[in-house]
Amino acid sequence: MNESKNIYFLSDAHLGVPDHSSSMARERKLVKWMEQVAPDAKAIFLLGDIFDFWFEYKHVVPRGHVRLLGTIAHLTDQGIPVHFFPGNHDLWVKDYFSQEVGMQIHHHPLRARFNGKSFYIAHGDGMGKGDNGYKFLKKVFTCRLCQWLFARLHPNFAVGLARYLSKRSRINNIKNDEKFLGEEKEYLIGYAKDILQKEHFNYFVFGHRHLPLEIKLNENATYYNLGEWFNRFTYGIFDGNEFRLEYFEKNENPVHES
Repeated sequence: MNESKNIYFLSDAHLGVPDHSSSMARERKLVKWMEQVAPDAKAIFLLGDIFDFWFEYKHVVPRGHVRLLGTIAHLTDQGIPVHFFPGNHDLWVKDYFSQEVGMQIHHHPLRARFNGKSFYIAHGDGMGKGDNGYKFLKKVFTCRLCQWLFARLHPNFAVGLARYLSKRSRINNIKNDEKFLGEEKEYLIGYAKDILQKEHFNYFVFGHRHLPLEIKLNENATYYNLGEWFNRFTYGIFDGNEFRLEYFEKNENPVHES
């Protein structure tokens, strides 16, 4: 594949909330973005929380998102790799995305090298110090027994309940998600700095925080957060020489740089 092609990164579209019409508008915009980047895409990385809720029963998947999933299937059929990192809202991913849509699923951080540059890629939930309450919940959510018990519930009740709770979580945390805490308090920045003590990476690329961030960690390493697809519609692009954040649409909310 042509080495001059770009690698694209995007996260946190939270399709499904707050209502059907606004979610559909975001989904159409996301499909438009994919169609625009596809001609020069070497690969596309989706770093989680693309869906505000996702759970796969053995023979049932959540309703909706057919435009996005169909577009991804078309891209993978064309030979464009699409990578998916389950986030804290869509972590119950099994084999539907890989078997039916052709995405490559990463349940753990990915260490990768592109054109001589080293990358550390992850959604970002549960990483770093603190947030012990969520870390406990994640252990519950990823427990196979808990997933088996949840799957015993009828989809109409289970999916409805899960989407209600997911929406409440999103509403309760929206202000914190969009507030920069400072380099000393941003736990993902601290996590990246701890990794650098043991292993070198040029770029740390995360989602989860809903803020487009570009933070220099040292002379050769930079931390990026991809932002979100509610207000800013930001994404990352690696052109083979450098990584940068861009807006799919013009927006007055700037990327925080340091």
